[in-house]
Amino acid sequence: MGPRVAPRPPAPARRDTVPQGRAAPAPRRRETHREVMTVIRKLLGLLSLGAAGCWFLGKRARGCRPVNGVVDELRRDAHTAAREISSDVKAVQDRDPAATSSFEILTSYAGLHALWLHRLAHKLRQVGVPLLPRWISQFNRFITGIEIHPGARIGHGLFIDHGAGVVIGETAEIGDNVTIYQGVTLGGTGKETGKRHPTVGDNVVFGAGAKVLGAITVGDNAKIGAGSVVVTDVPKNSTVVGNPGRPVLLQGQRVGIPDIDYRHLPDPVAEAIKCLVARIVEMEKELDEIHPERSGKRKEALRQTQEMLAELLRFDQGAGI
Repeated sequence: MGPRVAPRPPAPARRDTVPQGRAAPAPRRRETHREVMTVIRKLLGLLSLGAAGCWFLGKRARGCRPVNGVVDELRRDAHTAAREISSDVKAVQDRDPAATSSFEILTSYAGLHALWLHRLAHKLRQVGVPLLPRWISQFNRFITGIEIHPGARIGHGLFIDHGAGVVIGETAEIGDNVTIYQGVTLGGTGKETGKRHPTVGDNVVFGAGAKVLGAITVGDNAKIGAGSVVVTDVPKNSTVVGNPGRPVLLQGQRVGIPDIDYRHLPDPVAEAIKCLVARIVEMEKELDEIHPERSGKRKEALRQTQEMLAELLRFDQGAGI
């Protein structure tokens, strides 16, 4: 018999910690990479499914045309798209003093990108492509923060400035040369079907945060003040402010370059209070003429009121309570 071989010592237990001085492995990085690739594969699968469904429905003529027909029609409209893009850029140059060059406008204005993606989604919806227009609309909202339903009808020269939080509903109709600032909603008021969103005329300006709700009409050359909530029709050549919005008619002056100086927007509530105060002053004077002995008492009451008002206004100047 040969010499007896000693058994091997057991392998040391695997340590989960990384010795000091060594770089730790990157399992999280690999896991993140796998998750990203999974999402990309799912998106590609959804796009493939939508194209296949369009082709299937087109073969059976059930509300969708073949993909080749859609592509041909889009190719024929390419020159129209180029003309519209040029018009969009000019609209930005006319209304935004911060725009410095056409290249900056084409690459940096989310409102333009949202408008172009909407035109694509709207065209696909018109020719009967199912589901894909909604995907484009959601992708549009994801990258620009602007949600425009593929069914909305938009005219030429729309300018969405800043754009964050803008929502335009399915049955909304927008005329030419309209300006929309951030936070504007052209929405519905309930679950009714059919026409349920606003119809907007030409040369209309929507201030930041304005909410225009329901199947109402906004006339040409109207201005909707910032933060207004409008639920009734807006006349032509008018300015609407407040909640609920109250129209203040102008003198028929056409809106050219949008004037959105909010310092000079009228305040109907303040005007009504001024009228009441003026009427009270007149009544006080009439009572003094009828009852002269009352004049002294009124002056004393006025003095006490002024003292109380001065005491209250003292805190506006930084005084403590």
